[in-house]
Amino acid sequence: MDWTPTISELSGPRYQRIVDAMEADIAAGRLVRGQQLPTQRALAKALGIDLTTVTRAYSEARRRGILEARVGQGSFVSETSARRAVDLPHPVAIDLSMNVPPHPLEAQLDDRILSGMEALRQQSGLTAFLNYQPPGGSARELEIAAKWMRGRVPHVRPDRLVIFPGTQTILFNLLAYLVQPGDVVLTEALTFPGIKAVAARLGVRLVGVAMDEGGILPDALAKACREHRPKAVYLIPTLHNPTTATLSAERRSAIAKIVRGADTMLIEDDAYGLLDRAASPIANLIPERTWLATTFSKCIAPALRVAYLVTPDNTAQQQMRTYLQAAVQMPAPLMVALVTHWLETGIADRIIAAIRNEAVGRQQLAQRVLKGFPFLARPAAHHLWLRLPESWGRQDLAAHLLRNGLAVIASDAFVADGRAPHAARLSLGAARNRAELTQALQIVVGALQKPADTRQIV
Repeated sequence: MDWTPTISELSGPRYQRIVDAMEADIAAGRLVRGQQLPTQRALAKALGIDLTTVTRAYSEARRRGILEARVGQGSFVSETSARRAVDLPHPVAIDLSMNVPPHPLEAQLDDRILSGMEALRQQSGLTAFLNYQPPGGSARELEIAAKWMRGRVPHVRPDRLVIFPGTQTILFNLLAYLVQPGDVVLTEALTFPGIKAVAARLGVRLVGVAMDEGGILPDALAKACREHRPKAVYLIPTLHNPTTATLSAERRSAIAKIVRGADTMLIEDDAYGLLDRAASPIANLIPERTWLATTFSKCIAPALRVAYLVTPDNTAQQQMRTYLQAAVQMPAPLMVALVTHWLETGIADRIIAAIRNEAVGRQQLAQRVLKGFPFLARPAAHHLWLRLPESWGRQDLAAHLLRNGLAVIASDAFVADGRAPHAARLSLGAARNRAELTQALQIVVGALQKPADTRQIV
C-alpha cells in the first residue's frame, strides 16, 4: 500500500497522469496483480492534491480494467487485463461456459500486440500483409513454426506443416478429406462439440468409446476398431475437454499400437498440450498415421485464429494446402505474422507461461472453494468436470445458475453418441479475474448445497 506514482513528468490532467503511471508501473513490474493500492485519501495526501482528483483517477482505472474495488477491503491491481463485457445478448453476469484462457497482467498481451505490430511495420510495413499469401503459410513462417514445435514433436518439418485459421477449420477439412458420408470416426465417449458439429454437417457417424478418469480405455478402443472399422480416430489426449483426463505414457503407447494395427488414422487434437508439456503427443509414436493439430486458441487467445497441422507426409501436406485454399484461401496474414514474430523472439513462450501459471492459480482456488464436492481437474487446465448430486437435474442446474447470472455447460453438449453422465463443465479461465471466479464458484456451491425441495429462484 506504499505505492506513490511519479506524475510530474507525465502530460495531461492529473487524474489521467495517475492512471497512466499506474499502467506504466504494472508493465514495469513495480505493481503486481492483486497488490493493494493506497486509499484514495492516503494517495491524495502523498501527492498533495485534491481527493476528488484521486477518486476520478481510481474510477478511470476501474473503467480500463486495471483496478478492482473489493467491498470492505479497498482497491487492488486487477488480476486480469480483460475488459468488462458489454452488450451481452443474455443477462449473464459471469460466463463460465466458454473454455478460454485467462489473460493475467503478466502476459502483457496489449503491450505485446502493439510492440509486435510495430516490429512488423518496421520490418516490412503492415500493408505487406494485406495481400494474398501462400495458402498454409510461407516458407519462412513454416520454418519458424517447425523449429518452435520440435521441442515437443521432433519429426516436424516445414514440408509437413500447414498453418490454418483455427482448429475448427482443420477438423472440417480433415474429415472432408479422410471420410465419406456414413463412415465411422471413433472419439472418446465425451468429446469436443466442434467435432460433433463437423461430423453432423458432413454426414459422418461418430461412435463414442468408453473412458475412465485416465481417459479413453485402450481395450474399448481396440474392440470398437474391430466392430466399426473406422476411417479415423479423433482424440484429445491431454487435458481432455471436458473431463481434463490426460493419458498416461502407457495408454498412449497402447493406443498407437491399436491405431497402427487397425490400419486407420489418428486425428490428435493437441489444443491444450502447450499447457502440459510433460505429455508427449501420440504423434511421436506413429507420425506416419497421425494428423496433429495444435493451436493458440487455448494457450493465448481464441480470436488469434492461428493453428498448425502436422501431416503424416509431404503428399498429405500438399492436399491440405489445396483444401485450405478451396475453403478459406488462407489464414489471416497479419495474425500469422504476429504469431511468427512471437515464436521467433520467444515472446509466445513467455505469454503461454504466464497463462499457464494463472491457470494453475485458478485451479488451486477452485480446489479450496469446491472442497467437499466431487470433480475432476488437472493443475494447468482451464476447466474442471463437476459431478452433480442426484437432487439436481443437469439442465435444471444449468438453468438455475443462468437465472442467477452464471453460465455453465451441462454434460449433454459433449456426448458423442451415448448417455450423458451427471456432470457439468466449469471453465475457470472465462472469469475476468480470480475475485469474479470466486464469486461464480460460490454461486455454484450455494446451489449444490440446497435440498431439491427448497430450491427457489430470487
